[in-house]
Amino acid sequence: MFVCKKNSRRSQMAEGFARKLGIGKIEVTSAGLEASHVDPVTVEVMSEVGVDISHQTSKSLNEFNPENYDAVISLCGCGVNLPESWVLREDFQDWQLEDPEGQSIETFRQVRSQIKERVEYLIQFLSNEKANI
Repeated sequence: MFVCKKNSRRSQMAEGFARKLGIGKIEVTSAGLEASHVDPVTVEVMSEVGVDISHQTSKSLNEFNPENYDAVISLCGCGVNLPESWVLREDFQDWQLEDPEGQSIETFRQVRSQIKERVEYLIQFLSNEKANI
């Protein structure tokens, strides 16, 4: 589970990369502390690198059961605001990446690159276990 405040930008990027790069290795979902919308600039910068997230939707974490996930990744430092049942999953990480909301497209691209690197490492780390993220 990739989680962020509104499931609009960072967690959507992470879900897109994990779906594409982890196909057949991991299952992935993203959600927010609250649901919002997928930022159109996020869709645009992901399409620049061949990842189509136009079909993804913003979802609330309340729609999911923590017991269904082995790994929970917070992308915004929101781990302190997550219910304990999410933080106590087998693998919890808090990446604390900058929110590109309202920033230049170059900032979106920089955040995208940081997320891709971390997702690649995460997939490598978890793929041996067929983890649910």
